Amino acid sequence: MKFSGFLIVVKDIEKARKYYHDLFGLEMLVDNDGNMILSGGLFLQEEKYWREFLGKDIVPQNNACELYFEESDIEGFVRKLETLYPETEYVNKLMTHSWGQRVVRFYDPDGNLIEVGTPM
Repeated sequence: MKFSGFLIVVKDIEKARKYYHDLFGLEMLVDNDGNMILSGGLFLQEEKYWREFLGKDIVPQNNACELYFEESDIEGFVRKLETLYPETEYVNKLMTHSWGQRVVRFYDPDGNLIEVGTPM
């Protein structure tokens, strides 16, 4: 068995594709009408399809998991985030953990939690 990636639910798949490309450089590999595969193993699925499959409401900002990225130029990343997406809702602005790792945590436009940290 092979782990292939992580699926997140989004309201507007094209807007989400652009967001993940702008900030993280992820490229679209497959576009299947409401289901998209990006490089790095990130899968996007439009909320309406996910709701159909589950038969339940979608709960944004549920804080049950996060997407984790590493970036050595963390200050440059934060500047890019603030410039391209000034409306970003933060969990925490750039901070330093007791073990020395610098991290920033925020929500994407659909309420998916993201952490970007310096390499461990």
